[in-house]
Amino acid sequence: MLDREHVPFGEIPNFLKILAKSPAAVQAYSRVEAALAKGRLSPREREQIALAVAEINGSNYCLSAHSVTGRKAGLTEAEIESARRAAAPEAKADQMLRFTQSLVLQRGEISDADLGALRQAGFSEAEVIEIVANIALNIFTNYLTILSKTEVD
Repeated sequence: MLDREHVPFGEIPNFLKILAKSPAAVQAYSRVEAALAKGRLSPREREQIALAVAEINGSNYCLSAHSVTGRKAGLTEAEIESARRAAAPEAKADQMLRFTQSLVLQRGEISDADLGALRQAGFSEAEVIEIVANIALNIFTNYLTILSKTEVD
């Protein structure tokens, strides 16, 4: 299940070494990540979500990893720092990150106004669902790296 995308230089990242202890978890993670990569959110948006969620959850491993993958997705250092604060210079991305922060901190209990603001910013119903799915995937990786005290590669 670990392909070239996950192991680009032939060295398995510490997170995947831990995840690999459960073939079912590897399969679940790989399938969800691959499906979301084919979704409507751009790689930049997905990395911004990952950075915001990792900051909220205090996952240093994921912050480090998503800073690297965020750069590869085209985020600048300033955009990476902004995403960690659940903010972005572009209005649409900023609203996505505000929604992300609210959803995580309030454990899914957001107001109709928060959801309406996300839709008003131009996100379709499918994109809203993908934002939630990306948040869920990142919470899983955050919790696993925190629980296992994964060392930054």
